[in-house]
Amino acid sequence: MERFIIEGSTPLRGTVTPSGNKNAALPILAASLLTDEPLTVRNVPRIRDVEDMLALRRGLGVEITELSAHDLVLRARDIRETRLDRDLCAQIRASILLAGPMLARRGAVELPPPGGDVIGRRRVDTHIAALRALGADIRVNDGFQMQAEELRGKEIFLDEASVTATENALMAAARAKGTTIIRNAASEPHVQDLARVLNLMGANVAGIGSNTLMIEGVDRLRGAEVELGADYIETGSFIGLAAVTHGELLIQNAAPEHLQMVLLAFERLGVKCEVRGKDVFVPARQSLKIESDVHNAVPKIDDGIWPAFPSDLMSIALVTATQCEGTILMHEKMFEGRMYFVDKLLNMGARVVLCDPHRSVVVGPSELHGERLESPDIRAGMALLLAALCARGTSVIGNIGQIDRGYERIEEKLQKLGARIERVKDK
Repeated sequence: MERFIIEGSTPLRGTVTPSGNKNAALPILAASLLTDEPLTVRNVPRIRDVEDMLALRRGLGVEITELSAHDLVLRARDIRETRLDRDLCAQIRASILLAGPMLARRGAVELPPPGGDVIGRRRVDTHIAALRALGADIRVNDGFQMQAEELRGKEIFLDEASVTATENALMAAARAKGTTIIRNAASEPHVQDLARVLNLMGANVAGIGSNTLMIEGVDRLRGAEVELGADYIETGSFIGLAAVTHGELLIQNAAPEHLQMVLLAFERLGVKCEVRGKDVFVPARQSLKIESDVHNAVPKIDDGIWPAFPSDLMSIALVTATQCEGTILMHEKMFEGRMYFVDKLLNMGARVVLCDPHRSVVVGPSELHGERLESPDIRAGMALLLAALCARGTSVIGNIGQIDRGYERIEEKLQKLGARIERVKDK
């Protein structure tokens, strides 16, 4: 086990580049199962979730060649196995993304229960309904046994705009017989990225970026070469880091086209950013004063499906709010466990009222002090790192493997910006 030791109260300054988009990498790596030709993926983040996904792929017989640290070639020349490794699946929620491609390519998959962050109930019902609609026979017991003699296109209405269910249905439909229409589809940037990659591989996907996807199935997909864009969730994390440490950051290749709602939310907290082409600049010496609504009403930041404020940045925004003058309501609509890290902020001196599993009222600014902390999940772990970096004194964060699942060598990036942070192994 490893932990971070952080000395807080140091402004971060300099230039930083986000890694490739984690949420695009995982489905695109899964999509390489749809062809026996090579798929080259560049700018792959080497985070723990990606490493687990690659290990699952190797277990199925996929050949993986590293052109460089972040450039990979995957070739599913011969898929020799249909049973996924139980221990690996327990580590990663995205293991479920292998269901659609495996049904399309091999007609069968045995999927143990997917793991991932413990942030509340995370349904798989939408996945099952979509794949059954396309012709899969699915038995549910301790895991999921799925078979399909032939997938056939169909009109599907998803009961929720689930990102991963949309991606699973999209990949299965790409090689199904006939036409598939997916309504109430998720349209997040990473869903769009996957659809574009499938088209590069020879699929016929229309409606990209909307909530209705139309797919003409094809018998065969070919190889392709793609490059992942920046992880806009990591960009949002760096904006929060600059704000709470009163630093100044230039975030290069920040994917600002995906940040419109994120920048609006941070502006509500008094954090103003400048978009400079593909970069985002966060100036120093900002007022960090929460902007009230009309008639001096208490404002709120709430999350939702794209293009709303992303749930993955709710924890970051909440910690940022603790350093801002004023009162704001944080409303996490999507996951009932996302807010439970608030008790750790209370121990550090934050003034936060946890109203219920979905809502917190933050009153700032609060002077935080160092504490011993445990990272409960990827995003809360990063949020606690923000809190530790702006706190007075020393903090120790354990269970940092959770942070490693979503952020590549984060301590090295932060050290280059002046942060006093060290990764140490437990004795």
